[in-house]
Amino acid sequence: MGMKSRYVFVVAVVAAVLLYFLVRTLLGDASASTARALPPASPAAAGAASVQVRLTQEVLRPYDVTLRGRTQSTRTVVLRSETAGVVDQAPVLQGALVAKGAVLCRLAVDARQASLDQARAALRSAQLQQQAAVELGKKGFRSPTQVLQSQASLDSAQAAVRQAEIARAQVDIRAPFTGVFDHRDAEIGTYLAIGDPCGTMIELDPLLVVGDLPETAAAKIKVGAAATARLVSGEVIQGRVRYISRDADPQTRTYHLEIAAANPRMDVRSGLSAEVRIAAGVGPAHLTPVSALVLDAAGRQGVRYVLANDRVAFAPVEVVEETADGAWVSGLHGAVRLITVGQSYVNEGQKVRIGRTGG
Repeated sequence: MGMKSRYVFVVAVVAAVLLYFLVRTLLGDASASTARALPPASPAAAGAASVQVRLTQEVLRPYDVTLRGRTQSTRTVVLRSETAGVVDQAPVLQGALVAKGAVLCRLAVDARQASLDQARAALRSAQLQQQAAVELGKKGFRSPTQVLQSQASLDSAQAAVRQAEIARAQVDIRAPFTGVFDHRDAEIGTYLAIGDPCGTMIELDPLLVVGDLPETAAAKIKVGAAATARLVSGEVIQGRVRYISRDADPQTRTYHLEIAAANPRMDVRSGLSAEVRIAAGVGPAHLTPVSALVLDAAGRQGVRYVLANDRVAFAPVEVVEETADGAWVSGLHGAVRLITVGQSYVNEGQKVRIGRTGG
């Protein structure tokens, strides 16, 4: 009985193997028939990459140039003494707003007033002598030479008065313009020699915003262009470009730029950092996702887009402005099917299949 069971088992295994090869042969023939019935796939369709595109339209948009800058006083002047003396009065505190002509340091008058009084007295005497000489000359009691000598004495006396007046006025060191008396160097009792400083004046109205303009943007900015500066404090001031240097810095290859902005209350300080935007005209632009920007083999920044024949093209672009919706770029023309997905995996001239078109 055991022997018979082993024969039955062997027969069953052999039958199963034969059945397996029979089924495999039948299925292989059917697959081959099906493969012969299907047309061969075209090489172009088999190699075309799938990309997603967005249709972006050309619009006219203001161009702005953005750079980092800082506020700066229009003028900074160290006021120095024109005569020697001891500071007798210091009527203005440092940091105060002062009008043009305000006395910042006053030296002791000493003998200067006496010298002025003496010169004025001598002038009155010379005037009387000159008048008498003229009258006597008309009557023939003075020669023309004597009349001229009296006139010369009068002129000399007038010059002496003028000299004494200047010496007297020099004891007052005055503000040369309206601004801020930013720093005092001399207090009451300080002896000032000729050329010693009284203090420093700065002019803050108008206020300057200065920065360095890249050489790629230098040709786009004109003197008189409107500009906006957002200060580190959050305050925004408006102004216009007043100066662009003609010679680039040899180290940075940038051009120095100055913007004049009104600061009537002089509350905006010098030395504040600012983000500056300067109007550079109006031109065509396209809204592009920042992720769509790529670099070509030459290292140029640009975008890849699909032509009418479904082939890829590359266009170098320049970012005009970055917004929350994307980057506005220049360098494209008309309506463009911009590749937004797959742009890093295709090359110029390659045939592609468009998977989806966005608005």
